[in-house]
Amino acid sequence: MDGDPSQIPVEPIPFAHGLTRFAQSLARGQAKIVAIGSSTTAGHGNVTAYPGRLLSFLQNGYPRANIAMVNKGIGGQEAPIEVQRFDTDVIAEKPDLVIWQVGTNAVWQRPDQHPPSFNETTEAIRDGLVKLRDETQADVVLMDLQYVPAVLTPAKKGKAVAMVEAISDLARDAGVNVFRRFAFMKGLYEVEQVSFDRMVDPTDNDRLHDSDWTTHRVAWAMMLAIVDGVDKARSSVAVPSPPPAS
Repeated sequence: MDGDPSQIPVEPIPFAHGLTRFAQSLARGQAKIVAIGSSTTAGHGNVTAYPGRLLSFLQNGYPRANIAMVNKGIGGQEAPIEVQRFDTDVIAEKPDLVIWQVGTNAVWQRPDQHPPSFNETTEAIRDGLVKLRDETQADVVLMDLQYVPAVLTPAKKGKAVAMVEAISDLARDAGVNVFRRFAFMKGLYEVEQVSFDRMVDPTDNDRLHDSDWTTHRVAWAMMLAIVDGVDKARSSVAVPSPPPAS
């Protein structure tokens, strides 16, 4: 890590709710995660996307369970289009945990992608959360924006902060969790004093996509938040321990 080696590293903000369904599935020895979103989820350039890294971390943490990761990310998409894929790409998979990475493209607004408006995006997130609640039994985690120069320009920063707040409000109203990537990465920048040159993919002239180093840290932080969510669930309901290793 950059900075003073004695410095306490930034950790993720814990989830508000336990991951009951995922904890129960781990205890049975079989669990499935569906990750849906845009390029953060699908992967960009030579950077290995977070879902594969997260799976490796979780498999190491829960070696007695068979954990599957289904990556349904498509670069450039935003919530209104992603919700249209829910039936085939999320619900049909019968997930125990859904991680929905959302909000960035509505803020960044690359003209050639014809992105949806802020309100169209938040309405789609609301509708998508209702659909996941009604048609799956999965735990749901929303992942908010990355803290990078592309969304921190004077023209975009206010909108980025508003989207982060909107995602938080929508999650609270729906009773689901948020992985607060924006706050986590802001901590890397301000507390650990990691430069944007290290945090951003050096091949990305738009200064939008996370670097390989940052993606590793984000995946590790997501793992910590999930483990804490599983522990919350186990302490609040009767969730059996995983089966013994064979």
